[in-house]
Amino acid sequence: MITAFAFYAFAAVLIASAAMVVTSRNPVHSVLFLILAFFNAAALFLIAGAEFLAMILVIVYVGAVAVLFLFVVMMLDVDFTRMREGFQRYAPLGAVVGAILFLELAFVIGAWTFAGDAEELRLSPMPAGGVSNAEAIGRILYTDYVYLFQAAGLVLLVAMIGAIVLTLRERPGTRRQDIAAQIGRAGTVNLRAVPSGAGLASLGIERPPSPEEERRPAPVAVGHDGHGGGHH
Repeated sequence: MITAFAFYAFAAVLIASAAMVVTSRNPVHSVLFLILAFFNAAALFLIAGAEFLAMILVIVYVGAVAVLFLFVVMMLDVDFTRMREGFQRYAPLGAVVGAILFLELAFVIGAWTFAGDAEELRLSPMPAGGVSNAEAIGRILYTDYVYLFQAAGLVLLVAMIGAIVLTLRERPGTRRQDIAAQIGRAGTVNLRAVPSGAGLASLGIERPPSPEEERRPAPVAVGHDGHGGGHH
């Protein structure tokens, strides 16, 4: 009973947050609703017993992809009002593409069939000495498909290097860190032992005047005859 209530609660929040992702006018709010949808989907995977997929959703999608989307949307100065100007012009084409995708999903769902022993395997308890879901996936991934896993890692590495090469440009006037120059200046600083309460006067360094002192008029020099001015 509690499991069913939790399933319907998480599913309702997931559907509502997914709808808000595509209907929200603020792109930052859309990304935040997307993060909420990922968390609820992870909870549904936990209820279904797929804890590995739940961890992947939280660690990879929420911790990396969604946060990257959020930073990109917040840092880029995108004029979303100008982007929405052509919405009515491309609305019929979008409706046609959406209808085609909906029909494809309907065909897939209609042709879906469960295995005969799927219900029995789902309800049967884990045998003694059995492994968890994450451990079973790890054994298969790092034994039977280890070369494909390494190939996928190489593809991601190439994509990362390509993104760095395409975005790294030599910009004039950019200040860069010169570690050798910083290390070379290590002996140019003289350390002085200043007594407590002596201040900078003991080193011959005068304190800069305050704004009140700068606005105060300078004193007039007085001569021996009592009149202003210097010696005659």
